[in-house]
Amino acid sequence: MYLSWLDRWDEQRARRGEDGKETTSFILDADRAFPGERIDSIREFCARADEASIDPTFFDEQNGGDQRFEVREHWVKFPSDISTDVAENNIVWAKITKSGSLDKALVIFHHWNARARNAQIAGFLSRRGITVIEIAMPYHFERNRPGSLHADYMLSANLGRTIQAVRQAVCDGGKLIRWLKSEGYREISVLGMSLGSWVAGLIAAHDPNVSKASLFLTGGSLADMVWTGRATRSIRRSLESEIELADLRRAWGPFNLENYAHRLARPDLDIQIVLAKRDTVVMPELSESLLRSLKNAGGRPQVLKLNCGHYSLGKLPYILYAGLSLKRFLSWVDRAPGRRK
Repeated sequence: MYLSWLDRWDEQRARRGEDGKETTSFILDADRAFPGERIDSIREFCARADEASIDPTFFDEQNGGDQRFEVREHWVKFPSDISTDVAENNIVWAKITKSGSLDKALVIFHHWNARARNAQIAGFLSRRGITVIEIAMPYHFERNRPGSLHADYMLSANLGRTIQAVRQAVCDGGKLIRWLKSEGYREISVLGMSLGSWVAGLIAAHDPNVSKASLFLTGGSLADMVWTGRATRSIRRSLESEIELADLRRAWGPFNLENYAHRLARPDLDIQIVLAKRDTVVMPELSESLLRSLKNAGGRPQVLKLNCGHYSLGKLPYILYAGLSLKRFLSWVDRAPGRRK
């Protein structure tokens, strides 16, 4: 009875999330993804994305980036190294909840269309010795595109702009982490939620400064998540008459966490994955596929599976289970040979 009610609650929450989302035109917009390159067809786009998926420098810091960081009380802001045609999006904002210690820092990457930062998580962890930094991903919060009702420029049927936005999120997060390291923080972890888990996972795979990565409501293929997920039906409607799922997988291959399983399974990175068994946004089979890839690569992810949906993870008692599990994970020290102490 309760689980049936929970499923209905998740569906109602998903319907509310559809407000303002419109079916838009499919477009390659390849120059945003691969600036200065001539790409005129889906076939050429997919071939170039295949190359990016195996290019270890695709998410590297952009040359000549502006390194000015402005700190004011509980905020830090800095220019993004990737410039877009939305001025507000080119300045990155992050809220800092300090713990009074330089021992541990956690950078949080929120979910798609988040409306507010999570003061409860920040307060809970900061009181336990972990400084929390909540970054605004592209086109969210202070970086919102004027007049937009949701973050349609971060994830959409515009293939090139989606690549640009996710790549920007990864580069911004990496730049913030390097700044935290320069400020003296000894152990830096990342937490990603839903779409934010893809960003956090990509950063963890490419940045050796990251010691721990906690991925909530995650999967491997972002293309499959968009194609099958409850929250992205409007995007699929725009895509399905123009592109096959197999080609979309290749086009967004640079974001498939399974492509980086060996990087995520490296000995000096600890991974936690929190899944919702009744999830209709990130389908459970996508999460299980990622877990298999990590284990096949030699990874030892800590896994928590909760019998709730995507949105109801935020309700009691599930959010309590997830929060306590996160706290234990961030405090845990692996004494196995070859691991960071």
